[in-house]
Amino acid sequence: MKVLALFGPTAVGKTGIAIAVAERLRERGEDPVAVNCDSIQVYRGLEVLSAAPDPEQRERLEHHLLSFVDPGEEFSAGRYAELAHAEIDSLLADGRRPIVVGGTGLYLRAALADLDLRPPVPPEIRGEVERELDQRGPAALHAELDAELAAGVDPNDRKRVARFTELSRAGIEPAPAGDGLWTADLRHPTVLVGLSMARGQLGERIDDRVDEMVASAAADEARRAAAAGASRTARAALGFEDLLDGNPRAMKRAHRQYARRQLTWMRRMEDVTVIDRTGRNDDDVAAEIVQLLEREEAR
Repeated sequence: MKVLALFGPTAVGKTGIAIAVAERLRERGEDPVAVNCDSIQVYRGLEVLSAAPDPEQRERLEHHLLSFVDPGEEFSAGRYAELAHAEIDSLLADGRRPIVVGGTGLYLRAALADLDLRPPVPPEIRGEVERELDQRGPAALHAELDAELAAGVDPNDRKRVARFTELSRAGIEPAPAGDGLWTADLRHPTVLVGLSMARGQLGERIDDRVDEMVASAAADEARRAAAAGASRTARAALGFEDLLDGNPRAMKRAHRQYARRQLTWMRRMEDVTVIDRTGRNDDDVAAEIVQLLEREEAR
């Protein structure tokens, strides 16, 4: 049995398609389980902000590694990898189909492959970098990075600037770049599906999603988490700071920019089947994915 991995940009409809795929797999006698690979959906109490599957969706498809980390905790790709590997191994051993679902590229890679992840830095260095980020801003720290390292990082990407600054000050070599992790380096045979959508339609879906977040409990989630001392990795949630500032326009812009980065990254991946879902419903896309899965497993 192969692992099925579904990746795509924010608001493309990954959860709905995963549920539709699971329903078709059950018709074949399978027992599928979704394994979350979104770096923010791991946090408890940020379900609206992270667009995590709601209770009704979780009733239709069992989800693992979802809403289990306190927002005050730092959470890393290394810790996620250990948990995801254990989940996927256990599901396969029990004869259940893992459907790895999410839009965080690093977490997807961490779930499917054995990555060369960097060790954690000393807490005093992390605290020092955080203070400097607050006082000077990410662009100032970006300017102090090694030129080759800085070239691959957006100066306004607070999380990555912080991480590379921490590693540099701790004397830890950053992990090598590269996306060749989808063939020989995979831990289990995997069918990797990337979901795409026409830019205009995706932009409309992103705007609608942000409007729904603003109208619901997302701002309350952000305020509660911030008041309780949300960690840097929790505050990296798209729109977290914008909600605190009451700036939905900036939140929409951030989501659109992130979606473009996700699509760019997806198109560079090896051995991914990209499915354009523009104008197509979840069940139609799910039927194509299950057919692809059948062909791949018949080889």
